[in-house]
Amino acid sequence: MDIETLLKNTSRSLYLSVQALPGNMRPAFGIAYLLCRYADTIADTSILPAQRRLYWIERFPLLLKEQNRQEISLLASEICGGSENPYEKELIKNLLPCLQVLNQVSAKQLPIIMDVVQAVCDGMKIDLNAFPEEHSAQIQAFQTPDDLQHYCRLMGGKPGLFWSRLICTTTKIDMPEKEFYELGQHIGDALQIVNILRDLPKDLRIGRCYFPAQDLAQHGLTAADLLIPENATRFEPVKRKWILWGVNNLKSAVRYFAQLPKCQPGGRAAVAWPVLWTADTLLKVWQTPDLLNPQKRVKIPRSNIYSTMLCTPPILISNLLFNKWLGGKLGKFN
Repeated sequence: MDIETLLKNTSRSLYLSVQALPGNMRPAFGIAYLLCRYADTIADTSILPAQRRLYWIERFPLLLKEQNRQEISLLASEICGGSENPYEKELIKNLLPCLQVLNQVSAKQLPIIMDVVQAVCDGMKIDLNAFPEEHSAQIQAFQTPDDLQHYCRLMGGKPGLFWSRLICTTTKIDMPEKEFYELGQHIGDALQIVNILRDLPKDLRIGRCYFPAQDLAQHGLTAADLLIPENATRFEPVKRKWILWGVNNLKSAVRYFAQLPKCQPGGRAAVAWPVLWTADTLLKVWQTPDLLNPQKRVKIPRSNIYSTMLCTPPILISNLLFNKWLGGKLGKFN
């Protein structure tokens, strides 16, 4: 299976953004996503004990550098059958073709890709070390808000940094790169807290509570209490605290977007779309009173995705219009 098909099948909304990118950024962005997704498949497979998954996650960045075919085959054989997603099954079998693409990216882009893979693997090591085995019938929460913010930085902020560094390999920006990178990390933090919020019921049932025990205790809750959907009302203040944290981080997109050249409309669209979709998803979570219900997964409709794309052209030539559009969405949380 070719890399573009793998990318399309593993993340349709991200695939749309990748297609908008300039050609000199597309391969690096696509392969970085697929390699991080491969690592995620290792970390989440239920057919290996946590310690074996931890071994492979720690080994994965070096595996990409060394590209030992025998070791790659061993990894694939150990995790094959560990996913019910047919597209992840295809990804598991296609690490070597992914590495062929990795080997073709520019010398300037390669270390950026390796850095983001390492950061995401570090985040997955937290999952495997901090939380119990999925079928242990135990549940554990992060202890402090700093724990959750650090996790969001590894799993979202560092990909945001990767994205920003990749832009700077092909595009001149006006502000200091360090400042641009920090804005990108804030946007990535917001994207990650959205994932944590909407996956909350599923994560709780495999023993993972990312919301800090300190926050829960302030409202008389424990991680185990979140398994009871009727406790959604008591959880509401914690939910809203972290939604607003995501909203505040997403505001960084205003200054970030203004740095993107109007002569590169594809690059601007590829930034605008996930930011706008994240704002929509945060609002949907905000308006969902029964977030703890395991039968409900918050998701914006496909029509929302396509309508955003359809209405995009004006903001590609106007920072002011993007600011008003995003500001209108974020203003609904006041």
